[in-house]
This record gives sequence, structure tokens and C-alpha cells, in this order.
Amino acid sequence: MQFEMHDNVKGKAMSYPVTSQPQCASSCYQTQLSDWHTGLTDCCNDMPVCLCGTFAPLCLACRISDDFGECCCAPYLPGGLHSIRTGMRERYHIQGSVGHDWAALTFCLPCALCQMARELKIRQ
Repeated sequence: MQFEMHDNVKGKAMSYPVTSQPQCASSCYQTQLSDWHTGLTDCCNDMPVCLCGTFAPLCLACRISDDFGECCCAPYLPGGLHSIRTGMRERYHIQGSVGHDWAALTFCLPCALCQMARELKIRQ
């Protein structure tokens, strides 16, 4: 199989040779990652949130979901709280991972809910 060159390209050198490759667009828009404003165990920093997280965690979860702009029923769906916490981290550029979110919500649910509520209160 042979390829034919068009007459307008045959024997002509390019006037502008490529000297560098294009760079990825994401490198131009790097964002600074931050931490949660309060720690996972800083529940007593906001006593009303702490009491709600301790004695009515599902009510607090619904309020967090609503304040975050999601349906208040989202915490009742499988993985709903995990997606809200991960979404919160992504929206506010907070360091962490899905694994950290899962561990916090699985082993420290009231503390994680209180942390999320405090973060929304600070950021809004």
C-alpha cells in the first residue's frame, strides 16, 4: 500500500517546526487543597450540633444533606452519606480520600456528621 502526497505539500519544509508538546490543561488550573476546619473529634466546639449528632444523627444527616443542596432523603439511600461527604471534600478542596470518608462514617458516624455540619456552617 502506498501513500500519495499532495502536490502542495510535496518537497516543502514546514515553516514552523514543533519544538515542544502541548501540556495538559489540568496543570494550569491547580487548586490548593485544604484541611477540614475542625477535626473529627472536635465535637464540643459546637454543642447544639454535638447534641443533635449524638441523640438524633439521622435528623442531623438530613439537615446536612439539605444544607449541601441535596435531597433531605439522600442519607437514607445506600451510600448517600458517603457521597455527600466525598462531594463536600471535592467542592471545598479538602484533602482526603473515599477510603477516609468511608472509615469516618463507618467507625465514627456521629463525629463525622458533626464535622460535616460544622464545615458547612463555617463555609456558608
